[in-house]
Amino acid sequence: MSATGARERVLLAVDSGGSGLRVAVGTPASGPLVRRAGREPVRTGARGLDPRHLAELLVPLARAALAEAGHRAPDAVAVGAAGFASLGDAWRAELPDVLAREFGGGRGTWAGTVLASDAVTAYVGALGCRPGAVVAAGTGLTATGTDLSAWRRADGWGHLLGDCGSGAWIGRAGLEAALRAHDGRPGGSTTLLERGEALLGPAAGWPQALYPRTDRSAVLASFAPEVAACAPADPVAQEILREAARHMAGAAAAACPGGGEPVVAVTGGLVRLGEPLTGPLREELAKAVPHARQVPPAGDPLAGAFRLASGLALGDLALPPDPRLLCVTGAGTAGRPRTD
Repeated sequence: MSATGARERVLLAVDSGGSGLRVAVGTPASGPLVRRAGREPVRTGARGLDPRHLAELLVPLARAALAEAGHRAPDAVAVGAAGFASLGDAWRAELPDVLAREFGGGRGTWAGTVLASDAVTAYVGALGCRPGAVVAAGTGLTATGTDLSAWRRADGWGHLLGDCGSGAWIGRAGLEAALRAHDGRPGGSTTLLERGEALLGPAAGWPQALYPRTDRSAVLASFAPEVAACAPADPVAQEILREAARHMAGAAAAACPGGGEPVVAVTGGLVRLGEPLTGPLREELAKAVPHARQVPPAGDPLAGAFRLASGLALGDLALPPDPRLLCVTGAGTAGRPRTD
């Protein structure tokens, strides 16, 4: 393909998460030119993520973004989604054909579709297509790594079974320390108790405030900034963040390639806690993955989806396919993994 043709390939990137959809339209040369967002998340039903509902939400949003960018249709589409690894069977079976009908239109320039876990789009957004590991740390936590021959994942088991070091984990640990102070048990923090009661009311009512809620992981995570705020003067809060950093580094080590010269990045909302967490995290990563170079993330999951669409359009998607994490279909191959 000529350089001129490469610049004209139109890309549609989609990030599907718990707060709704984000889309970006652009070209490989320009990068994302237009971004749009919708606040309704894709439904999850008996078949997992609902492909029809995604199409209902995505098509008008994408067409509006394409029109604003001055394009009629994309040449390649990449969709990254939370829950795709475990709840994406219906998407894998149906979406390539749906998106080809909506956007391909029989055009010879239609390159196809990439469907991916948000762990993969977070990885590609942060590091591109090079060996390493990315810790995606927000309310939950997962680490994803690749040596470019296969993917590895660590944690991401949810706040009841894992997500160790996540915002929910830090918040829960902070509230546990607060309740130890409330009871007079060792290892408590009166500072965290005061913060917790300011946020959630009297400590005796915390079980009622938390246990019945379906969004309790988010409520727990809302206390993580309070733990970070207390850390400079509170040894208990300091140790909670240090332990969170150990968990994050351990997940990175489990996902990171053991040889070569990999890079490691941490992305997600948890990094906004700042130096009380990121300082210990740098130290723990240096111990857990001494062979890896720590780098700042280059972009977010939407940027990762855009890079996947670009790689598909230009034929340089140098990432390993995976039946659960990364499904690539080219023109005329809808529904079948591409192995070329």
